[in-house]
Amino acid sequence: MRHGKKFNHLGRKRAHRKAMLANMTCSLIEHKRINTTVAKAKALRVFVEPLITKSKTDTTHNRRIVFSYLRDKFAVTELFKEISVKVADRPGGYLRIIKLGNRQGDNAPMAMIEFVDYNEIYNPKGKKAKKTTRRGRSKKAESAQVEGTATEEKSEE
Repeated sequence: MRHGKKFNHLGRKRAHRKAMLANMTCSLIEHKRINTTVAKAKALRVFVEPLITKSKTDTTHNRRIVFSYLRDKFAVTELFKEISVKVADRPGGYLRIIKLGNRQGDNAPMAMIEFVDYNEIYNPKGKKAKKTTRRGRSKKAESAQVEGTATEEKSEE
């Protein structure tokens, strides 16, 4: 029976699951977003967010703890140097999961998981594109012109 076992086993043994989540985390840190299934994305969020919280305080002890999970020097360096600086003021919720639809071959629900602070499109603090109007005239000028043509037609009759 599985009483009290709340996390998703993802159909894998413990060692395979740990290795897969570590590899997915390294890919996420390197590329800032990856596409995967919804179940793996939710499991990855639970795996990564405590590591990001640890990376906010750059100590040797925290680096060794994170390295014991990831086993990749480049990913640990990237996490502590770049990502932790960008998420320093955020109290949690470092990742965003966006559902993409179903995969072609097996109809598995797919999702994109990404860092919240690295997406300029969804980031509300990012620079917004300046909107320009395409119309040449204002509405008042157009309405005056429409009224002027109507009065000219009446005067000609």
